[in-house]
Amino acid sequence: MGGINTGRWLAGGVAAGVVVWLIEGAASMLYMGDMEAALRAMGLSMEMTPAVWALTIVMSLIVGLALVFFYAAARPRFGPGPTTAAIVAVGLWASGTLLSLTGYYMIGMYPTRMLVTWGVVGLVEMVIAAMVGGWVYRESAG
Repeated sequence: MGGINTGRWLAGGVAAGVVVWLIEGAASMLYMGDMEAALRAMGLSMEMTPAVWALTIVMSLIVGLALVFFYAAARPRFGPGPTTAAIVAVGLWASGTLLSLTGYYMIGMYPTRMLVTWGVVGLVEMVIAAMVGGWVYRESAG
């Protein structure tokens, strides 16, 4: 059994990270008003400084790399393709995004409608990103 193709993992991870960043940026318009209002009510702000923009890029890249890493690890068990990418995406979404959103709900930080929208967008975004990253990823020849 071969190892993970590091070059293709990086390429797929970057591709998936770009998808995450683009979808998250576009979709945030659906809930940005609610988020800003909730933060303002707590005396907080959400200023998008250059450092924050850079952090969004780094975090998207980390998500993309994780998606493709776990896709590559799951391929031997589930086979290559979109079904495996979707399984990995749902697993990572449930163990990360869903848990975070549930925590926000439990402490009443954001409106429920916003959290549901954020969660649905996040799930769709993760599945699409995993499929793109999985499409780019290939095992090592050998």
